[in-house]
Amino acid sequence: MPYFDDMKTRMKMLCDKEDVFILGIETSCDETAAAVVKNGRDVVSSSVFSQIDMHKKFGGVVPEIASRQHVLSILPVIDDTISNCQGGWDCIDAIAVTKGPGLVGALLSGVSTAKALAYAKKLPLIGVNHIQGHICANFIENKDLEPPFVCLAASGGHSHLYHVKAYGEFELLGSTVDDAAGEALDKAARVLGLPYPGGPNIEKLAKQGDAKKYPMPGKYNKQQHFNFSFSGLKTAMITLVRQMEKDDVSFEKADIAAAFQEAVVSTLANKAVRAAKYVGVNSVAICGGVSANNELRCRLKELCDKEDLACYMPSLSLCTDNACMIASAGYFQMMLGNIEDLTLNAQPGLRI
Repeated sequence: MPYFDDMKTRMKMLCDKEDVFILGIETSCDETAAAVVKNGRDVVSSSVFSQIDMHKKFGGVVPEIASRQHVLSILPVIDDTISNCQGGWDCIDAIAVTKGPGLVGALLSGVSTAKALAYAKKLPLIGVNHIQGHICANFIENKDLEPPFVCLAASGGHSHLYHVKAYGEFELLGSTVDDAAGEALDKAARVLGLPYPGGPNIEKLAKQGDAKKYPMPGKYNKQQHFNFSFSGLKTAMITLVRQMEKDDVSFEKADIAAAFQEAVVSTLANKAVRAAKYVGVNSVAICGGVSANNELRCRLKELCDKEDLACYMPSLSLCTDNACMIASAGYFQMMLGNIEDLTLNAQPGLRI
C-alpha cells in the first residue's frame, strides 16, 4: 500500500528529529479527548469533553449514547486542540489513537477519524493500547521516570499489575479475576444510594466514616499471588447492608463506605509494593481512574517510603481518560518502529 510505504519512510526520518509532536485521540469510553505532546513527555495542548453528566441519570455509561456523542464531539475537540498548538497542523508529525480496549462503538469513532486525518494530512498512524497509554501518563508527569518499574493500572474495567521492563515491553504480573477495583467501587456506591460516578462519591463519604467498624473479608487478596478479586468483597458488603436493612438495624453509610474503600485500597497498594520487591525494581507507579483516589495515593506512598521504593503518580487530570497519555504512548511506539496502515480497526478486547 503506497500510504504505508510512504509513512514507513517518514517514520524513519522522525526517529532522528529533535522534537516530535504527536496528536493523540482518545474515545475508548465516555471522554472525547485530543492532545498534542512533544517527545512523549511535554503536553503542548489538550482538550477533553466529558460525558459524565449525560450518563448520570442511567447510573453508568450507556454505550450507544457514548458512541453517538463521540461522533458529535470529536472534530470540535480536535480543532480546539490544534488551534491551541502553535503552528497548527504544520507542527504535527504523527497521529496516535486508542484502538482498544474499550467500547467498540466509541473506539470506532476515534479510529475512523484518526485514519481519515492521517490519510488526508499524509501523517503516520499509530494504534495505541489504552492501558499502555495510562502507564505512559507517568512519563508526562515524572520527567525522571525510566523503565524498569512496576505499575498498577486500576480503573473501572481494569486492575492489572505490570512489570514495565522497557519502553513498549510489559510483563503482566497479575490481574483481576472478576470485578475490577473501579467497577466494585461503582457497584458499592449504587448499593449505598450514591450517584454515578461511584468511586469519587465513595471516597467523599468514606472521609466521614470509621473503616474499622465493619471489617471486610479479603482471604483471596491476602494470598501471595498478584491477582485481584473484588466480587466476593462486593457481595459481602451488599449482604451486610441488606441484612441490616432487613433487621432494621441502624448503621452509618459512611462507615460502610470507609470499610469497603479500605479493603480495596489496602489490596491494591500492598500487592503493588510486593510486586516491586518480587521483580527487583526500586520504583512503583500507578495509573488509571482509581489512581485518583487520595486514600490509595497516600497508602501507596506510605508503603513505598517504608520499603525505600520511589513512588510515581500522575496528576489527577492524567489519571482519568485523556489524550495526553495516548500521544505519549504513540511517541514511544513510533520510536520502536510500530505504525499502522489504513486497515487499523477497533479492538475492544485488546490486551498488552
